[in-house]
Amino acid sequence: MRTIEMTGKTVEEAIKNALLDLNVTEDKVEVEVLEEGSKGIFKLLGAKPARIRVKVKRDYIYEAKTFLRDVLNAMNVKAEIRIKEEKDVINIALTGPDMGIIIGYRGETLDSLQYLVSLIINKGHEGEYKRVILDTENYRFKREETLKRLASKMASRVKMSGKQVKLEPMNPYERRVIHSALQDNPYVVTYSEGDEPYRRVVVDLKKKA
Repeated sequence: MRTIEMTGKTVEEAIKNALLDLNVTEDKVEVEVLEEGSKGIFKLLGAKPARIRVKVKRDYIYEAKTFLRDVLNAMNVKAEIRIKEEKDVINIALTGPDMGIIIGYRGETLDSLQYLVSLIINKGHEGEYKRVILDTENYRFKREETLKRLASKMASRVKMSGKQVKLEPMNPYERRVIHSALQDNPYVVTYSEGDEPYRRVVVDLKKKA
């Protein structure tokens, strides 16, 4: 990130000079006042200029969009990239004709891209951690609803049969959805077993005290 020091008769003037030099708006920078400055006697004798240090903030949206555009071009995939930052969450939506390629098998490609963007955004950890959510065609919502229905179905099966059910291997996010969906179920309990990437959720009958 670019950092400069600037002076002016006042702090406000120094900031204005710095913004002109950096060609950015004030909301894009962080300002540290090094010296307030003083007018001196009769605004002449002993006058000292104000001195500030100005650092240009990282543009997370630009970095994410640039990285994704390079990856999509390498994959020969045309897509519109829409990014919105809300507090410490970077929401990214991709739209285009070849989104099946982006999603991949059970969202694996989408998850990988999301992970890579998160690495780019959070490199250096200079500020607050930014959570990245990458989605296309509302896939994540649809997948979550599918997992919730699966959880309900498996819980009913375990309740009826009295036998545990082991689900197919899932990534951490999908396992959390299953655990959350059944955490208040009065008849079953869930836990995970196995090592990544084959770690899976087990739905078992809740033991009576």
